[in-house]
Order: sequence, then structure tokens, then C-alpha cells
Amino acid sequence: MSSVALVGSSNSLDMIQSSTLGKDEFFQMLIAQLKYQDPLNPMDGTDFTAQLAQFSSLEQLSNMNSNLETVAAYQMKTNQAEAVALIGKNVAAQGNSVETDGTPVSLIFNAAEDITEGAVSIYDSDGSLVKTIDLGARPQGTNSVIWDCSAVANGSYTFEIEAADAAGESVDVDMYVNGTVTGVSFLDGRSYIQIGDVEIPFEDVIAVSPGT
Repeated sequence: MSSVALVGSSNSLDMIQSSTLGKDEFFQMLIAQLKYQDPLNPMDGTDFTAQLAQFSSLEQLSNMNSNLETVAAYQMKTNQAEAVALIGKNVAAQGNSVETDGTPVSLIFNAAEDITEGAVSIYDSDGSLVKTIDLGARPQGTNSVIWDCSAVANGSYTFEIEAADAAGESVDVDMYVNGTVTGVSFLDGRSYIQIGDVEIPFEDVIAVSPGT
């Protein structure tokens, strides 16, 4: 008796041709193989066991993916709740934007090594330079410089720092935003805190202190 094809229907053929085989399709194909196989030449036991093992692995991967999606959703909700809890508190976060209201602003930065000389350049929202502050010598680690912004209009500004060591080599400097959280927004699964008009990713927050 001639062997009967493993696929016995157009539906099964469609499943074989599909580039993605889900667990339901795999199970249907396995049933089709058992249904249409030659009773005088049944599927080899080793092959059958291997296919069952594949089905088991597929089932486990499907369950794992479902669990990971649940964890991700829970983590997103947790981040959102933690971000909302920051409203009214003072935070420091990675970034180089500041909001001015006429009172002196503390520009915070972290130097990878001792600074022999350097300068802070401050720009308005149009990218125009409004102030340069000499840093002088600064130690490795967290530092700050006070900007008297009373002579400029209130609003958003950015700052950049160039620094060098005793050998004249450039020193890596990380800059930080400092201020009171005024609001929170959520976009594409991410949480953002707002300091005035400045929007900062929640994960960039490095320090929190009580608000005034």
C-alpha cells in the first residue's frame, strides 16, 4: 500500500506553508499526521516522541512569553505610580536643561577626574549663548556652580561643560537637572517627570529629596 501524505487537507497545507507555526497549528498538524498516516507503516516512535517534545517546548515558550508580558505590564504600572509620587519633590536627574524664575540656579555635574580648568556655557531655547561661567579647578566627583540668572528672561535653558585635566586632556563630565517635579506624563509605555517645561525620563532620576 502506498504511503499517504502527512498533510491530508488544504488547511493542513496552509499551516505548513505559513512562516510562523503557533502551538494550536502544531497540534492540529500532529493530529493530521496521526490521522492520515499509513497504518502498515506508522510514524517512527522516535520521530513521534521528538515532535511531542517540540510541542512541549512550544507550550512552555508560549507560557513564558505570557508571563513576561504580565511582568512588563506590572513594572510599567509600578513605574507610573512611583513617578506620580515624585510630584512636589525635589529631584536630580541626568540631563542638561534648567528652568529659571529669576532666582539663582544650581548647575550640577560629575567629573570623571580632577579638573584643572573648564567652563560652563549656557544657552537659551534658540541655541544662543547667554552666559559663560569659569569653573577653575574642581575635584573629581559631584560638583555644582551657581548661575545668577536674574538678568535673563524666565524659561528653559541648557548648559554644556568643557573641562581639562593638568595635562590639558579633556575630562568626561556628566550633567544633571535639579528642581521640583511639577507633573508627570506617560507615553509609549514610558513615564516622564516634568520640572517646569523640562520633561525627563523617569529612569534618569538619580536622587530625590522632600519638596520645600
